[in-house]
Amino acid sequence: MKRVSASLLPPIALDTEGGAPIYRQLSDWFRRAIVEGQLRPGERVPSTRALAGELKVSRLPVLSAYEQLHAEGYLETFTGAGTCVAGAIPRGEAPMPPRRRRASAPDPGDAPARRIAARATAMAGPKQTWLDSQGAFRVGLPALDAFPHGVWSRLVSRHARQTDVGALVYGDALGYLPLREAIADYLRTVRAVRADASQVMITTGAQHGLQLCAHVLLDPGDRVWMEEPGYPGAHQALATVGAQAVLVPVDADGLDVAEGVRRGPDARMVYITPSHQFPLGVTMSAARRMQLLQWAAREGRWIVEDDYDGEYRFGGKPVTSLQGLDTDARVIYVGTFSKVMFPALRLGYLVVPRDLAGAFRAARDALDTCSPALPQRAMTDFLREGHFARHIRRMRVLYAARRAALLEAIGRHLPGRLQVVGAEAGMQLAGLLPEGVDDLALSRRAAQGGVSVRPLSQCYRGPARASGLILGYGGADERAIEVGIRRLARCL
Repeated sequence: MKRVSASLLPPIALDTEGGAPIYRQLSDWFRRAIVEGQLRPGERVPSTRALAGELKVSRLPVLSAYEQLHAEGYLETFTGAGTCVAGAIPRGEAPMPPRRRRASAPDPGDAPARRIAARATAMAGPKQTWLDSQGAFRVGLPALDAFPHGVWSRLVSRHARQTDVGALVYGDALGYLPLREAIADYLRTVRAVRADASQVMITTGAQHGLQLCAHVLLDPGDRVWMEEPGYPGAHQALATVGAQAVLVPVDADGLDVAEGVRRGPDARMVYITPSHQFPLGVTMSAARRMQLLQWAAREGRWIVEDDYDGEYRFGGKPVTSLQGLDTDARVIYVGTFSKVMFPALRLGYLVVPRDLAGAFRAARDALDTCSPALPQRAMTDFLREGHFARHIRRMRVLYAARRAALLEAIGRHLPGRLQVVGAEAGMQLAGLLPEGVDDLALSRRAAQGGVSVRPLSQCYRGPARASGLILGYGGADERAIEVGIRRLARCL
């Protein structure tokens, strides 16, 4: 028995040492592959000459097998398209391989099984039923209708046409150097980040950046301060390495550092969204920032600053990054282009202390090698030619108008029923519901009515949960905002 592969086909096993005739083995194999769905209706199969050459057999048995399959209705021939799987599979039984025994489920009392189940549950997070609707107020969605598609398409086409061999090989684990240089320049100017290109790593988004931080900085069982309420995706990233969350409350000044020290003095890392806290939208006060930096420097702890939409602030200029205040190299800065450009871009970045760059490079190389070259090169030009800065300026004006429209619609249609918090920055705001209203049930009703609102309670991990809604206004125009709030009012 020898096992060979044919081009564009699953592996074919032929017995060339006295078994059934070759043509019968081939016809039996094609029947099984078609009936089991390995070959789909309309899918093209190799010509008899190509298949015989691939299998290193005479063409005659291949011709005989194809003729038999044509006669039975499994294959069809079309002018200009060659031989294809028939669109309608004939009824009747085809030879089927013996079924494998299904592996028995792991014993629930088995310690490794319990550990795997617990890890899977932690990484899965809550079921996001509010995403069943693509309507107004979906969180994290930018204004795709205002994105400069023409400019972006031209830049992508420019690099797709280039014949630079360097774009076709594996890239640097840290990312495309010109893009890292452009990001470092941008962050120094706009976010007061202290960095050069050697400290910048390109990722496939902020979530990927958080996972890299967890893999490099944490061991199983390490404790991490997490904002309460906070970003569920950060909890999922920590769960991949088995870290333990220390829930630290957030108030009007941001993360309560003193309470964090009390609850988790031995924590190895702090995850924080200081410029625009998710989900409450508060900005961390200067006093709290200095208190956190001093504690981290004194105790040798790491701070992961997630600056997911720090560019957008409506009550004044964007707040200086926490990393820009750090004089002891304790802060890892996480950023993303998905909230500014479009989510499918899957481009983000990390800024790491110089002495950690080697460890992050090694981790990236081990996990997925590097990011795709084409979007990195197009993004480089988008930054260097000024398109990114112009887009940010336009979006600040647009989001300010949409925010105002949302606040006005809430005031008219939901007076006293939705208390708005955190409306000074970003692309979303949170609203507290009256006592006794189930925000999860409300979000499900709203999704059925074409409105996507995220329940605030799903951002809590501890027992004390506030009931409320998170409304994203970045991807909804003023008409959609008006219609969405009216529908939400009916749900309430």
